[in-house]
Amino acid sequence: MIEKVFHYTRLDTQAQERKIERVIDDDNVALNHMILIQGTEVPVHVSNSNAYMIIVRGSMTLALEDEPANEHPAGEILAIPFNTKMRVTNERPEALEFFVVKAPNPREMPAVKQL
Repeated sequence: MIEKVFHYTRLDTQAQERKIERVIDDDNVALNHMILIQGTEVPVHVSNSNAYMIIVRGSMTLALEDEPANEHPAGEILAIPFNTKMRVTNERPEALEFFVVKAPNPREMPAVKQL
């Protein structure tokens, strides 16, 4: 078998807790899978690579730099540039599920700015 198989937690029922898991961490890319229930967040941080957020369920509230937050529904893919301050929250009753693709892997990037 040439392909390498990776697994992530499937959201088959209504999520009851926040989950953040690293799925892939290799030389080419980092891939995280996240589930946020209502009222949970990814705390304010600075993107440590070019990040692509793939929203597969629910609705994401995203604030970048000092801009007002925007809401993004399932089916959208968001490109976030390296070194961008961000805050991700779920303000809706339905669980928010998304993947974050970081390319190149953050370990190949220069240091990020300080908050």
